Amino acid sequence: MPYAHTACQLEHAKTPETRQKSTPKLGTKCLYVAPACQWLTTTTGRIALDGHSWMTAVHWAADPKNKRYTATRTHGPRSMNVTTIVIAQELANLKVCRPGIAYLARKAKCSERTVEYHLGMLREAGLLAYRSKGGRVARGVDEASVYERIIPDAFDEALEIRTTGEGVQRRPTGIAETGRKTIGKLAKKAARKVRRPRRRTPVSGGERCTLMKGGTSGSSSTGCSIPPSETRLASGSSSHPTPKKATRGPRKLNKVGRRYQLAQELIANVPWLQRASVARISWIARHCADAGWTWREVQAAAEEHSPIDPADTRRPSGLLAHRLKGVHLLYADPASRRLMVTAWEDSRAQEHFRHAGYDQAVGFVAATDTALEAMRTINAVLQPAAAAEDCTEHEEGRLDIETLTRAEVLEHRAFAAADPEYVTTMLLVLGDVDTRRLLTHRIVDQALVAARPVHTNAF
Repeated sequence: MPYAHTACQLEHAKTPETRQKSTPKLGTKCLYVAPACQWLTTTTGRIALDGHSWMTAVHWAADPKNKRYTATRTHGPRSMNVTTIVIAQELANLKVCRPGIAYLARKAKCSERTVEYHLGMLREAGLLAYRSKGGRVARGVDEASVYERIIPDAFDEALEIRTTGEGVQRRPTGIAETGRKTIGKLAKKAARKVRRPRRRTPVSGGERCTLMKGGTSGSSSTGCSIPPSETRLASGSSSHPTPKKATRGPRKLNKVGRRYQLAQELIANVPWLQRASVARISWIARHCADAGWTWREVQAAAEEHSPIDPADTRRPSGLLAHRLKGVHLLYADPASRRLMVTAWEDSRAQEHFRHAGYDQAVGFVAATDTALEAMRTINAVLQPAAAAEDCTEHEEGRLDIETLTRAEVLEHRAFAAADPEYVTTMLLVLGDVDTRRLLTHRIVDQALVAARPVHTNAF
């Protein structure tokens, strides 16, 4: 800080006459601290012991009658006001004086630029000093500045406060009799909480455009009109030519509202659209919404050719856009849409009927018994000599593939390649891992593809 010390020493080395010449607008009684002296290491004031004693110095500097401080900048507020006191109160309540600009703006109910103006005035008056100056740090985050609350030397001189110690660590030890009354008034002001007054005038500064004011212009556009007679007004028999409606029904949705309504219904009712965005679905189904489609008709058109599993849907909006391409032209009238929905519901019912038997425990036991019986028949054909000893079958009825010879394995694979139902039976008996070891992946995959149900168009 060598440059800061030098600048501060030069500033304080000036006589009152020299300071008045350098800042002619301030006057001899104005508080002013150069930017180089607004740091804790270069300030000539002392650190305030608490927030209350610091607020007494703030109220003394912001006194509107004496005008001890006037801003040197040509823009912004020219002197301290109620906003300065409100911001100073928030600074006095902080344990560590490290305020954020956004925090002070929210507390004082003003803009961030206004907070920066008043913080600059407090520093220029010698009431605040930088301990560390904030700025832009890594990743573009602003770091707040750390201040120290300072009581300037002019305050001690004006109230004749005696201090002991050196530098910023000076402490008050007494006060003259002439300054006791002044310090008492300042203490009462510091104890009260100051609030910003409400604005009573319009922001524009002009008169309000009300019925009492008569509008913004001085002349009236209805100066030649004749007022109605008092008899007609008092009787109440006359009515307005365009009477207002007493009741108002629900508002009708426009085109955009109808699109968003359809999108919300689709997301709420279609399982594979649960994770989709309402705005995206409203744009994708905009043609269907404009044509008056329901969410059930949109789902039927999307699942017409093949069903959609929610677990396999990674991008629901993209899948819906692919399935709905051109369907509003294919099913243009409501009758064709009703037939399409009916065919889609029938196909889903038939699919559920075909697969209902596999979900029952009795059907699974019967299929297992049939598979075991087929295995016994195959083992009896392949090993007639060892059927009595039961070497290839456990007590539970499972085939032991470790004891099969190469010829027996080839016979099993040839039989499975010719009959896909044999592969499904082996999957129920041995499981997926042992069946693929015995019959190879190619034979099992071909059998599973052949056993997959085929979905055809209902039309």
